[in-house]
Amino acid sequence: MRTFESVFVVGAGTMGSGIAQVCAQAGLKVHLHDTNEGAVQKALEQIAWSVGKLADKGRLSEGKETILGRIREAQDFSACAEAEVAMEAVFERLDVKREIFRTFNEECRPETLFASNTSAIPITDLAAVTDRPENVLGLHFFNPAPMMNVVEVVAGVATAPETMQQGEDFVRAIGKEPIRVESDIPGFLLNRINLVSYIEAVRMVEQGIGTILDIDKGVKLAFGRRMGPFETGDMVGLDVSYGALMAIYEESKDPRFYPPQLLRRMVKAGRLGRKTGQGWYVYEKDGTPKKSG
Repeated sequence: MRTFESVFVVGAGTMGSGIAQVCAQAGLKVHLHDTNEGAVQKALEQIAWSVGKLADKGRLSEGKETILGRIREAQDFSACAEAEVAMEAVFERLDVKREIFRTFNEECRPETLFASNTSAIPITDLAAVTDRPENVLGLHFFNPAPMMNVVEVVAGVATAPETMQQGEDFVRAIGKEPIRVESDIPGFLLNRINLVSYIEAVRMVEQGIGTILDIDKGVKLAFGRRMGPFETGDMVGLDVSYGALMAIYEESKDPRFYPPQLLRRMVKAGRLGRKTGQGWYVYEKDGTPKKSG
């Protein structure tokens, strides 16, 4: 089993910061990079809050400052040279992700694993811009990463079997459970299930069949989920869900995944969920919903 000591993460948004936190809690050294000024500092503040909450609940085996001390801001990609895993967790745009993988290819050691947290873009498309596609795989975390225990380990067409095994080893090393995705289909396994149900929930609201509140309540009470589809959509970000759906649709041309009109309108209106204060619900400043959207 391969051991891991250092991880390089590109993207300091919700997913990137969550992944950085998970790795630091598992004892790994983390370099976190983002091109947006102030994004890493904001992420570090969020991570400090999250780790503090876990510490208050007695759910950590180490002190808060010890964990936070393992995360450092990376001004550029030079720290890739010491990482066993170089991972991107930026928004769902193929051109942006490909440019990151080109840089990984230039800066990383030959044995470094190249990983994408994409929820929908084929891993093969990302691996194609490197000269070592056998080292490229998907490591798809779920939101919020510190709380969700599953990670999809996704094989591209050229991903080597040993890379998949090392991906599983890495996921277990950071305290998560790996789920293998053996075929590089858009949306992988779990999103193809989840997004279809999300689309159906949105369409039922569009058609006046049910309300946002009742659908969320019913899903939680009947299916035992902690959050309903609209609550989850607001947490993830409507733009993120829209991007994932479009990526799957454009790759597969499967009409089941084309975003419903209401979702498209919400994204155009800038009602993206918790991060903008309004999505399917309207939010107080502390992030609690106050009424239906």
